[in-house]
Amino acid sequence: MLLTIGSLAAACDKEKKKTPEQQFQAYADAWQAGRYDAMYELLSPDSQKKISKDDFVKKYTSIQQGIEMQNLAVRPEPAASSPAAPAQSNKVELRYRVSMTTFAGDIEYGHHAEMVRDSNADWKVDWNPSLIFPSMRDGDKVAAQVVKAPRGQIFDRNGDGLAVNGKVTVVGLVPDQLGEKAEETKQVVARQLHIAVDDINNKLKAPWVKPGVFVPIATADDRMRITLQGLDGVSFQQKSARTYPLGEAAAHLTGYVQTISAEQLGKLQDKGYNADDKIGKAGLEQIFEDTLRGKDGGKIAVTDDKGAVREILAQRDPIPGQDVKITVDASLQRAIYEQYNGDAGAAAAVQPQTGEILALVSSPAYDPNAFVAGVPAEQWNSWNNDPKLPLLNRFTKLYAPGSIFKTVTAAVGLEAKVTKPDRIRQIQGLHWTKDASWGNYYVTRDRDVPSENLRDAIVYSDNIFLAQEALEMGKDTFTQGALAFGFGEALPIPYPFPVASLANKGIAGDIQLADSAYGQGEVQMSPLHVALAYTPFVNKGDLMKPVLLKDEASGQGTPWKKSVVGADVAETIRQDLIEAVRDPNGFAYGANLPGMTVAGKTGTAELKQKKGEDGKENGWFAAFNADKPQLLLTMMIEDVKGRGGSSYVVAKAKKMMSRFGKQSW
Repeated sequence: MLLTIGSLAAACDKEKKKTPEQQFQAYADAWQAGRYDAMYELLSPDSQKKISKDDFVKKYTSIQQGIEMQNLAVRPEPAASSPAAPAQSNKVELRYRVSMTTFAGDIEYGHHAEMVRDSNADWKVDWNPSLIFPSMRDGDKVAAQVVKAPRGQIFDRNGDGLAVNGKVTVVGLVPDQLGEKAEETKQVVARQLHIAVDDINNKLKAPWVKPGVFVPIATADDRMRITLQGLDGVSFQQKSARTYPLGEAAAHLTGYVQTISAEQLGKLQDKGYNADDKIGKAGLEQIFEDTLRGKDGGKIAVTDDKGAVREILAQRDPIPGQDVKITVDASLQRAIYEQYNGDAGAAAAVQPQTGEILALVSSPAYDPNAFVAGVPAEQWNSWNNDPKLPLLNRFTKLYAPGSIFKTVTAAVGLEAKVTKPDRIRQIQGLHWTKDASWGNYYVTRDRDVPSENLRDAIVYSDNIFLAQEALEMGKDTFTQGALAFGFGEALPIPYPFPVASLANKGIAGDIQLADSAYGQGEVQMSPLHVALAYTPFVNKGDLMKPVLLKDEASGQGTPWKKSVVGADVAETIRQDLIEAVRDPNGFAYGANLPGMTVAGKTGTAELKQKKGEDGKENGWFAAFNADKPQLLLTMMIEDVKGRGGSSYVVAKAKKMMSRFGKQSW
């Protein structure tokens, strides 16, 4: 039998036609690759009449993004499980399995697709919504809902909240209800909330704002709510939010949370963060972000055109973040902060026998609750431009400790046996210079007496006595002994503190050595490190390891530096500190309390570039109850010159010792 050229060509062309299985495999491959436009080209003509290419691509794209689909696998099932098509049939059913991961869990299902021949005898997919998910019908949607995990909370040692999940009152405006006095109302709201009218107008102009919609402006306290209540267009809502019960008193300790920035999201998206997530931006909130942050849950469902759930495809319960309990006492933290009354300074309190940190205070501060609704530009600028720098965390800052450091110098000298408690030094006048090599440089003191022993030098805070002590022991002995108090080492706690320094590049000469002896020169310490440096005088020479997390507090304490000085040396310094407060002429006598044996040391650090220059002074005081050493308090206040020097600090610390000095922790 002869074939015409035309019939031969038709036969060859028929041989080149892809099978239904091959066409569906191409469809599956395009689906897995996210090439939705290529999928559309494989749809039957009737299917393409039902849905446009743009709508098809948008539908698949929005579902993929909405459910955060990953690891999509579309696997056609073997022919044995799919009915074979009759040779002349124009329709065939193929079975397949789909699996994927989503933010709400894994989804897996089996389904079937009908393949049909078009006018060119090519096999195409007869598409309908069930090919996305089997339960889907025309008009149905895939609803994806993220269920936010509660953030772990931060508590003090007694279970009192420092950073908790609570409720706040948000004041907002409903634009179309402001009426004829809209501008006047905005002025009143701005004045009460301490924000600019421009900030309000910018929020009201947001693209999502529609008539009748509540536009949140800022959080409001009771006074603000009473003042603004009744104004046309002003409304209030209760909102779940992170709240900070101590407010400013613990702001730098707790830090705050804020909506994640675009830059942070770019770095953390692979950890599951989303654009509307809150993230710790400072303090404990930032340090323990991984602990406090829970794992969001979610639900993915097929819903009909009225929103009724047709099928739940995946569901995962949120996993709450873990709570963090610290050793700080909220009542002590608040009381110390209130003592500052706006003064710039910092304080640290520890339980000297266990190393537990009882308070970390920085003053002045900001209100972390202000970040709940977003800090208005006017408030942010006010904080930034405040000369007292409320945004600065002073308790992590390094300062010259001044005379409060003399106990370290004295202890090093005693430990090195360069001196003895009863050794007398003959000193003449209020100024002293070693020799001509010092030129015009000299060391000063406040009390002109011809002779002193170590007890007197501590009680009356004699710079010259301690300078001579350091010079006699030499820079190597002095440096080695002082370094034992933790200089040059990071404090072993999760909260980041800068490293205390004795000298930037080593003690250069006798002048720097003399200045270092009384806490000047290049000596730099944080208030917490100062407090820790006093713990050997309570613990027979052991410098205690600081503890911030309550579950790490054993109640016994662990030395950070064991036997930095001997027990006899520690007792000598302890007795001298008692005398500094007990002696009516002692520089710390202002802290003397009836019924309590307070041990303490004052310090005044001069801030100036050269000798004879008129500079500022920072005042220090460290104290503990020698009979019941449960609280060791260090306070520093900036710029006390003309306000009584260190005695200004002593008066504040005395109130704290009177109130908390006998308390057990």
